[in-house]
Amino acid sequence: MKLPREMQTWLPSYMLGRPFQWASRRTPKRVWLAICDHYEPLWRQASADTGSERVSKWRKTWPEIASEIGPDTRGMLPKYSFFYPQDEYQPQFVDPLAELVQLSLADVEVHIHHDGEGRQKFIDKMAEFCDALHTRHGLLRRMDGNLAFGFIHGNWALDNSRPDGKWCGLNDEITILKELGCYADFTLPSAPSATQVSMVNQIYWATDDPTKPKSHDKGVPVRPRESATGDLLLITGPLGLRWRERLVPRLESGEIAANDPVTRERVRRWFALAPMVGDDLFIKLHTHGTQEKNSKLLLEEKNLVQLFQWVTEEAKQRGADVCFASAFEMYQGVLKAAGLPFPTTTRSAVAAL
Repeated sequence: MKLPREMQTWLPSYMLGRPFQWASRRTPKRVWLAICDHYEPLWRQASADTGSERVSKWRKTWPEIASEIGPDTRGMLPKYSFFYPQDEYQPQFVDPLAELVQLSLADVEVHIHHDGEGRQKFIDKMAEFCDALHTRHGLLRRMDGNLAFGFIHGNWALDNSRPDGKWCGLNDEITILKELGCYADFTLPSAPSATQVSMVNQIYWATDDPTKPKSHDKGVPVRPRESATGDLLLITGPLGLRWRERLVPRLESGEIAANDPVTRERVRRWFALAPMVGDDLFIKLHTHGTQEKNSKLLLEEKNLVQLFQWVTEEAKQRGADVCFASAFEMYQGVLKAAGLPFPTTTRSAVAAL
């Protein structure tokens, strides 16, 4: 039987942890749902015109989709999270996303593809990009007075986690992200990539060893009434196997794509796999929404509408409230579920206009 590749990086922890998860898992009182889009307008070296078309499609259609989905238990419409890549930054692509943020329908966080440029150059690129997002577009926020951001690593290679060392090169990247103001990382899961860690279906704290790669391979799970311990919070999505659709098992990693659309069975699997903190279930999903085959599925074929509706129905069947969240709001939900204090948070003046 052919199984997904690189399973040795996570399958042992997954199999060993499942009995404990089944025994200890409680019915959630709240279900948090966030979609973190690895949003790349210039995917495959597209022209500026193609990039503009991709962004315009989301600017026009997402408000219509959000309105059709309707509010969550709190009365809030969905808030989509665009993780925009530093290496594709052009102001004209970000301005429409900032408009969605001002409509309270979206949020923008940080994504980057990089490879071996060295510590200081990486710091400079990240700092300049975050400053541009904040001062030019009114995005990101200040937490306790310092600029803060959520993060997704391009090519999954957080903390130099590829075995060949490509697409990062920084063994102390977790320390750097902490110093730059990263409030949480949303890269994982990355299976079937070899960058996948052994911590599966948990929200956890990673502590950096700046002399070694992949320091986030293990960490301390977030639990209620336990203090924060570590350098970086990792909010992970569901990871496991799906057996019911065909004889050969399929990988479930929380990715929404044209070759793996949302189904009711997938939604049920998310409820079984996604990490919990206390009474709260956190379903963090991801996609590459600018790719035409994916945007067609999500927007034109309205698989996004089905996703939100089916998660809502599943939550109601379990007697749980549902919270449509941005990445930042999911982070706040994790802090609340763990009983940890909230940092004081503000946006820039531009966002208030």
